[in-house]
Amino acid sequence: MTSPRLRIAVQSKGRLAEGGMDLLKRCGLRFAYGRDKLHQRAENMPVDLMLVRDDDIPNFVASGACDYGIVGENVLREEQAAGGRARELDVALRLGFAGCTLKLAAAQGGEIRSSADLAGKAVATSYPALTAQYLRERGIEAEIVEMRGSVEVAPRLRIADAICDLVSSGATLQANGLAAFETVLESEAVLIRRSAGRDPQTDAVANVLMRRAEGVIASSQTKYIMLNAPKDRLEAIRAPLPGADAPTIAQVAGRDDVVAMHAVCRERVFWETLEALEAEGARAILVLPIEKMLA
Repeated sequence: MTSPRLRIAVQSKGRLAEGGMDLLKRCGLRFAYGRDKLHQRAENMPVDLMLVRDDDIPNFVASGACDYGIVGENVLREEQAAGGRARELDVALRLGFAGCTLKLAAAQGGEIRSSADLAGKAVATSYPALTAQYLRERGIEAEIVEMRGSVEVAPRLRIADAICDLVSSGATLQANGLAAFETVLESEAVLIRRSAGRDPQTDAVANVLMRRAEGVIASSQTKYIMLNAPKDRLEAIRAPLPGADAPTIAQVAGRDDVVAMHAVCRERVFWETLEALEAEGARAILVLPIEKMLA
């Protein structure tokens, strides 16, 4: 009897598609590319990808058409706020890419400076259910104007008094004379699944992938630092290392007063960090990327 294959829904194009495919490949999956643009089959694991629209992914997973899905958390929360099957989904793993923020924004220097100022006003958004839920939880009654795109022009065209939209850098808001004043949701790519009723066999495959993915995510946020340090300055040199576990200390050939220090740093390493290490007496400092990691 053939074992069932794990079906993962992935966005067919865009930032999430690129990030999702890159993550899966770094987890060791090799895909056979054919003419079918909606389906890709892994050659080395029982995994199939379904390439679909991002806002369809929660429904694909909730209905059982797919076992797992890679989607923006903003899409998941919007579908859950709207009700229906998406409420049966949960986040299996946060994936650490495609970060963005859903924010409320209004005209710069205007009278709207907080969500409380939206009472009786109109708010344009591509996330009507999530926006309405956010305002309702705060006891604010406002008109929700649903738009499919170009939300940021709504105040200028007097379609709405404020907007609720995704913000990455804030440049689009600034270009349209808007300023963000409140965060509705911090979003990133997430791996979703049904809360119950999953197949144990496909779940076992998913657990292997998730452990690998955790290692990939951890390694992308981790650096390996190598340096030489005077023995009498070891504690002072350890102090600036960001998020480091206990370092490995080794003797340097031909030197009794100097040791080699190797450390895995689980936070970002900036030039200021290296300068602080050098100021404490560290020399020959190397910062290396980590490709894969199992904690």
